[in-house]
Amino acid sequence: MIYSFATFLLIPYLAPMFGREKIQDTTQIQAHSFLTKLFNRNYVNPKLHITLKEIANSLKSYNPEIKLVYLDANFPFIDGFPLAPHLSHKDGKKIDVSFVYQDKNQIVTNQKLSNSGYGVFEQPLDQEYNQSLICKEKGYWQYNFTRYFTFGKINKHLFFSEKATKKLLLAIINQKQVHKIFIEPHLKNRLHLQSSKIRFHGCQAVRHDDHIHFQIN
Repeated sequence: MIYSFATFLLIPYLAPMFGREKIQDTTQIQAHSFLTKLFNRNYVNPKLHITLKEIANSLKSYNPEIKLVYLDANFPFIDGFPLAPHLSHKDGKKIDVSFVYQDKNQIVTNQKLSNSGYGVFEQPLDQEYNQSLICKEKGYWQYNFTRYFTFGKINKHLFFSEKATKKLLLAIINQKQVHKIFIEPHLKNRLHLQSSKIRFHGCQAVRHDDHIHFQIN
């Protein structure tokens, strides 16, 4: 009871003292999991909060049914304290958002492929560049580690929506505050995205063909 009181009634009022805001779920923005909010992993700085709203509005103009679904953001306090298992979610400027999926009739949905939102990869096709394989061959065993953090696979009838996910990525790219985006190289090429904001995150991280990471200046 004390923890719940602090999480939902106290911390949201204390976080601004540390330069953070709780992400407000709206008709266009929502957390994929209640656990994200329960464990206080849903805080960002004010500039990123505004950016999220702008991205959500852009998605709404493309398709009012598509929501910006976020995964892990940051803790409410203390710059430099990492949000395990992430390496860089420690200053209120980073967030992970989910891909967009569709059913066999190409109808887009806000449903996802795992309970956590992580760990179900959009694998490279045979002719595509396989960064995951390269990282594993170099000895970076942790690169595929998020496959163990699905907390259950769901909605196996859904497929990666190239068109809708590209619209989401373009909405992120077009935000001036955004300066770095992480997705796997094969998805950047598949979706024909040329922006210099899209970077390779390095083999020391984990793979990014199950979600989008972006950050602001």
